[in-house]
Amino acid sequence: MWKRDQAMKPVNGEQAAPTMPTYEPAPPAPSAAPPQPGPRQNVRDVVNIGKSVVIKGELNGSEDLTIEGQIEGTIDLRENVLTIGPNGKIKAQVFAKSVVVLGTVAGNITASEKIDIKDGGSVEGDLVSPRVGISEGAHFRGSVDMNKKLQAVPQRPASGHHTPAAEVSHRQEPAAAAVAH
Repeated sequence: MWKRDQAMKPVNGEQAAPTMPTYEPAPPAPSAAPPQPGPRQNVRDVVNIGKSVVIKGELNGSEDLTIEGQIEGTIDLRENVLTIGPNGKIKAQVFAKSVVVLGTVAGNITASEKIDIKDGGSVEGDLVSPRVGISEGAHFRGSVDMNKKLQAVPQRPASGHHTPAAEVSHRQEPAAAAVAH
């Protein structure tokens, strides 16, 4: 029997011309090269600060942040989401795009989009944001300023002193301040 892919056996001691097997082109293999870095498509970096970490001072960043440890001072994440985890204990002025509280915050929170205090979360301080959510089972003590005109988080004064939201409200709404006194 003769097979197509085998060379013919020589007859009379002559060498037969080898036949070339025919190959069909294989389908292209998927590229094993890693994807090239390019513009991000809704992928956000998230950084975690663990339960054993204690930070005193000013915390700045340009990534979303989850805090499970302790922070004392100032947190400035104006373009990002800050999540205070269930173990997080914050004693700070907070500036962020959005803030989710599952732990404890003692200090004023200013957000350009939303502040959300979840069940089990606790905030003692003033809230300034166009949207505020306080879940049943959350603890909150302070004032709320839901100024719809707040497009970006206002810059802190150069002196480093923060004007509480309650004082801002009194200046913006003198009639309400007069009724309250």
